[in-house]
Amino acid sequence: MTTPPSLTSTLAGAIRGAIAGAGGWLGFDRFMALALYTPGLGYYASDSRKFGLMPGSGSDFVTAPELSPRFGQALARQVAQALDATGTTEVWEFGAGSGALASQLLETLGSKITRYTIVDLSGSLQARQRERLAGWGDTVHWVSELPAQMQGVVVGNEVLDAMPVQLLARVDGVWQERGVAVLDGEFVHADQPTALRPPLEVPGSHDYLTEIHPQAEAFVRTLADRLQAGAVFLLDYGFPEHEYYHPQRSMGTVMCHRGHLADADALQDVGEKDITAHVNFSGIALAGQEAGFQVLGYTSQARFLLNCGLLDGMEDAPLAERAMVQKLVNEHEMGELFKVIGFAVDSKACPWDGWQAIGFGEGDRSHTL
Repeated sequence: MTTPPSLTSTLAGAIRGAIAGAGGWLGFDRFMALALYTPGLGYYASDSRKFGLMPGSGSDFVTAPELSPRFGQALARQVAQALDATGTTEVWEFGAGSGALASQLLETLGSKITRYTIVDLSGSLQARQRERLAGWGDTVHWVSELPAQMQGVVVGNEVLDAMPVQLLARVDGVWQERGVAVLDGEFVHADQPTALRPPLEVPGSHDYLTEIHPQAEAFVRTLADRLQAGAVFLLDYGFPEHEYYHPQRSMGTVMCHRGHLADADALQDVGEKDITAHVNFSGIALAGQEAGFQVLGYTSQARFLLNCGLLDGMEDAPLAERAMVQKLVNEHEMGELFKVIGFAVDSKACPWDGWQAIGFGEGDRSHTL
């Protein structure tokens, strides 16, 4: 009896076919897209459980909404203010994961929102979300692509880091684009000459590996083009570009996650683990501004959540709940590595009126971008 091929081997075969079809070399961004999003095979397109508190659950990593409902409750205060300031009643969430954040926002915002739209390419995750959010009935909708025009408040937690990146490698003083080839049936890194460069000059002549983020920046520009009235709040791990392209960050930021462990080898076990890269928030801010957004602010996740009342009513919270909330704000956990950037629509049709977003009321770091 012949054993059917595993999803991993089938996906690897599909990627080898794509490499062959491209002449023997694929840019890393294309490889990353195939590994994560190939229908029915990619990491985010399969039925494996991604989100959970502990490895024993079969999950690979935990996101802030899974740690504590207070995350969504705090973010909801910012969303509520933005809805009022922009005169809108809709929320859009990108990459809703397990549906935990949507549940928290829906419960906290209540009648302030008339429609909650989730944009998620993963059919398996959509199924989990539909089950979890069934109680909100027709308020919740799913789409696979954006309409030509939209309005409301957009939220995205850990969305930008999962967008494919291009790799640039300076080897012996020469910049090249690092992609993927096949050698003896295995995926290997391979470099090709390129005119691409990081947005900042990286001092020194030492070998250096880094990423650029055209897809994430294009995503923000698309939001600016489509959003007629409203605001955007994106939460993710990353740095401003002067930190991102620091001479000592010579190994890049691409990381993989499986079973709550991290490794840096994206070419192994494709489809079985997440592949991410840190966010260059300066590039995100510039893309938004150039496309017509107004930057509302930029700060650490800890400062943003505290500004939004994360600790309100914590006096009588049980110890276990306090411990989870600490993970959201401690510097050595999510508090400092994760950042938040906010945008508001600023156009002739919907001029920004200068409202101060509460999440950036103290500790705004926009000047560092």
